[in-house]
Amino acid sequence: MARKFLYFIAAIIVLVFVGALVLAIWSKELTELAMVPGGEFVEQQPLEENAYQDPAMWFSRPGIGTSDPARWQPAMREERSLLPAPADPSQAAQDFAVFFVHPTSYLDRSNWNAPLDDAESQRIARIYVRGMASPFNQSSEIWAPRYRQATFGAFLTDSEDSQNALNAAYHDVKQAYDFFLSSIDDNTPVVLAGHSQGSVHLLRLLKDHVNGSPVTDRLVAVYAIGWPISVAQDLPALGIPACATAKQSGCLISWSSFAEPADPSQVLEAYQTSIAFDGKPRGNSRILCTNPLTGGIGGAAEKALNRGTLVPEEGFTSGELVPNEVPARCDERGLLLIGDPPEMGSYVLPGNNYHVYDIPLFWKNLQNDVVTRVNSLSARP
Repeated sequence: MARKFLYFIAAIIVLVFVGALVLAIWSKELTELAMVPGGEFVEQQPLEENAYQDPAMWFSRPGIGTSDPARWQPAMREERSLLPAPADPSQAAQDFAVFFVHPTSYLDRSNWNAPLDDAESQRIARIYVRGMASPFNQSSEIWAPRYRQATFGAFLTDSEDSQNALNAAYHDVKQAYDFFLSSIDDNTPVVLAGHSQGSVHLLRLLKDHVNGSPVTDRLVAVYAIGWPISVAQDLPALGIPACATAKQSGCLISWSSFAEPADPSQVLEAYQTSIAFDGKPRGNSRILCTNPLTGGIGGAAEKALNRGTLVPEEGFTSGELVPNEVPARCDERGLLLIGDPPEMGSYVLPGNNYHVYDIPLFWKNLQNDVVTRVNSLSARP
């Protein structure tokens, strides 16, 4: 009996070892197999011209009221901050309007683009808006559209189907943006914000439509977070500079967060082979890294400057702000390092990649940052 038990344990060890070996060698291939749609891209019918007049096409927009997820304000944990509380710039905020594009919430491989009636992806997207658009809740208007996002697997392949799916999603975002602009006052300062896939669409929007348009005169900032931007190869085509100081307006902000020890090899491999806006592979070009604790490019900041990390509760439907939780340091590659892994939940990606938490890690600093930049824009002669 004992011998049979030992054989059983040995068999389990072999299976675990073989499984680990398979994952180590073919993890990328297995992930693609599990997540990339097997069928061909199906052309998405254009939305009706007036589709975004329907309030149901927006997670957030004026008039929704207390159920608007972007208007949520988390409570601050009662702990002594390492620094005196700064003056709250939100008290002096001018009116401004935010257009926010949520990240990927559709993981199904049965379609290249998420159907708008897919309940699970819409539920998750609403949670994302609650956690990621809420730092902008000092604004007079927040607009966060629903759109037929590309599925997660579209980012694991460079096939024509993948590009078609991203194009289809972008067309919805562009249509929503046009309606947003037509709905706000012509003099209202504008903030563009997004995360991950949302940032992909914002950058294209910035390059092809915002750049050179009248909106640039009242553009507070573009928060294209959670997507690597090449300083040398992407930034020149976008028409606005990176934000060099916390009081600069009309500029671009981006970062991608990793705890230490960080293993960004998968992210960097994809980045190096991706095609930049100049039409060439991005290679080892430096990634734009805004330090969210200082508002400038690069550098390091101690956790004492972190005014509040949004630490989610189980289920991600709520959470609280915890001051002094993580520091921020931009490394030589342009990645944002946050020190030891903080306890944020179960969605940390391989390599200590805190992608899902890019915005919650610096929730309160981001809230202050955008208001400071709005006031700077309003103070221009």
